[in-house]
Amino acid sequence: MSVHLQRALERLKKEILSLCAMVEDQVQMAVRALVDRDAQLAAEVETRDAEIDQREIEVEEECLKVLALHQPVAGDLRFVVAALKINNDLERIGDLAVNIAHKAAAFAAEPPMNIPLDIDGMWDRVHGMLRDAIDAMVNLDAKLAHDVCRRDDAVDQMKHQGRLLAEDLMCRQPQLIRPLLRLLAVTRNLERIADCATNIAEDVVYMVEGKIVRHGAAD
Repeated sequence: MSVHLQRALERLKKEILSLCAMVEDQVQMAVRALVDRDAQLAAEVETRDAEIDQREIEVEEECLKVLALHQPVAGDLRFVVAALKINNDLERIGDLAVNIAHKAAAFAAEPPMNIPLDIDGMWDRVHGMLRDAIDAMVNLDAKLAHDVCRRDDAVDQMKHQGRLLAEDLMCRQPQLIRPLLRLLAVTRNLERIADCATNIAEDVVYMVEGKIVRHGAAD
């Protein structure tokens, strides 16, 4: 690997880490806006989304520049291809954070109620998956990436349990149907963020091992 290519890849890695930190912060703010019934914080999440969109474009341009100027091969090429896909997933997480913020703003306008679903607990699991997926990318750790993929089922189960609880409450307290539907939408968005983290982890496996593991494929 040439010195120039090595520097370009390190710069690309730092840019992806920076974008990841931004989207993590976005989701954290959106969840806090929901739990704290803070419509102003929810609006701030939406405002900051334009910056994430711009960063996503910049990272994509950097990836294309590396391909054009350095023509990487083998593992370096897989890294750039994976970086392009990871960049797209991070931007998608930013969009999902905006979706959560919209629901948070609407929920804040509803009459006060306790949140019966474990939104914080679900976000903690999803956040751990996202953080570990990015750590796996930085450290080229396929084992950690595989572990992230396995943890997606637990998030799916939390969403399922939340739906069952919400349906039961809707039957017993019809006046809560609208706010509960907003909370269920939040759990769906968190589950999709977990899917994005899984996508990132799968791309890390491809980057490190050269294996495509999407859709249960082993090779």
